[in-house]
Amino acid sequence: MTRQQEYNNMRNASGFTLIELIIAVVIVGILASIALPSYQSYMQNGRRAEGQSALLDIAGRQEQFFLDNHQYTSNLTNLGLNANPFISEDGWYSISAACGNAGDAFACTDGFVLIATPQGGQVSDGNLGLNSLGSKSGKW
Repeated sequence: MTRQQEYNNMRNASGFTLIELIIAVVIVGILASIALPSYQSYMQNGRRAEGQSALLDIAGRQEQFFLDNHQYTSNLTNLGLNANPFISEDGWYSISAACGNAGDAFACTDGFVLIATPQGGQVSDGNLGLNSLGSKSGKW
């Protein structure tokens, strides 16, 4: 093969130009800028389910405590939980309880209010609430 033929073969070889690569990078960047907020919203909704589940579990424990003691409690350790306020399983929510009346801080005879306060990357989602009547507040 002569030099001229080698040169012609190299010249005819196909490949990407710099412009084509830049266009591809720009397209990928645009797609990522659209997909990332959607993904973050999806993840936030999934983590919200953890807070909702924890609230419902604690509400069930409150009702059992009421059956046993004829009052609710604002101290979550009385319900068999390891901390007051209780931190949800993956740490996305801090859950606290309060009396549903203006009574004693540790004895609730009229009801209870549970508040799940978001932590970390979940903060922008806002609080979740549940009371002894089953009324929910926040994004359920």
